[in-house]
Amino acid sequence: MNLQPDSIAVAGSGHWQMVREQYTTATQGTNIERPEKQYVYNIGIYGWRKRCLYLFVLLLLIILVVNFALTIWILKVMWFSPSGMGHLRVTSEGLRLEGESEFLYPLYAKEIHSRVDDSLLLHSSQNITVNARNSDGHIMGRLTVGPNAIETHGQQFQINSANGKMLFSVDEHEVLVGTDKLRVTGPQGALFEHSVETPLIRADSSKQLRLESPTRSLSIDAPKGVHIKAQAGNIEVLSQQDIKLQSSDGMLVLDAETVRLPKLSLPTPPSDSRRNSGNSQELYEICVCPDGKLYLSVAGYGSTCQEYSRDCQ
Repeated sequence: MNLQPDSIAVAGSGHWQMVREQYTTATQGTNIERPEKQYVYNIGIYGWRKRCLYLFVLLLLIILVVNFALTIWILKVMWFSPSGMGHLRVTSEGLRLEGESEFLYPLYAKEIHSRVDDSLLLHSSQNITVNARNSDGHIMGRLTVGPNAIETHGQQFQINSANGKMLFSVDEHEVLVGTDKLRVTGPQGALFEHSVETPLIRADSSKQLRLESPTRSLSIDAPKGVHIKAQAGNIEVLSQQDIKLQSSDGMLVLDAETVRLPKLSLPTPPSDSRRNSGNSQELYEICVCPDGKLYLSVAGYGSTCQEYSRDCQ
């Protein structure tokens, strides 16, 4: 018994032709009639499909070459390197930026410092704002440097020296000055709307010290005493109305070589002249009225205050 294929595969230009195969059983001496109709199947890409495929492959190759060229150009222009990009370097401590840099959007950083041999310059055409936020994202402190003013917002503002000593501190309750000396050099001095607590108020050696309250009273209080001293000049106390010197438990001491009361008027002689006419030596006695008023009386062998007591009326 022989099996004979009834079809063959024919290779043509650009495609294959597959002819249906039929296997028939034949014996020797038997005439086999082959079928007259044969079906041919074409397998492969040919014609306009083949040209479109070649064109698509060529287009992909062109795009690949252009992308590769653009990538090389971007790497060259942006100065990409294994250590960073351009003036931006990636180090073990963070990012290092050399030269001038411009930030168009907010910058978030934990620490910003300059090189060891150079200063740090922050420049802006409008203002520079530094915000400090808490873990919830709320702003707890703000420093704004504008063209006309410097503003700070926070619970406390403090300035320390290089060794950590507090120099100036401000909060909503008080202002503290930690320096050994606070000097005000303005021509109008310092204006305080409320009380001032200090151990010493002193003017320069060539300047005058003046304490003034134009429309209200001036009070100087100290639990252990008030000491006013002028080493090379005078002390003047001027008042439009009264000046009161009061001591609750002690006494008032005027310790000086000369005590002058130039505004006390001369006494008027009494109506009954039992005394001598006039005082040739111009000696007078200072008398005190019950209300504290001072008046003069002509000095005599004894006290003459009673004779001139009409000045107390």
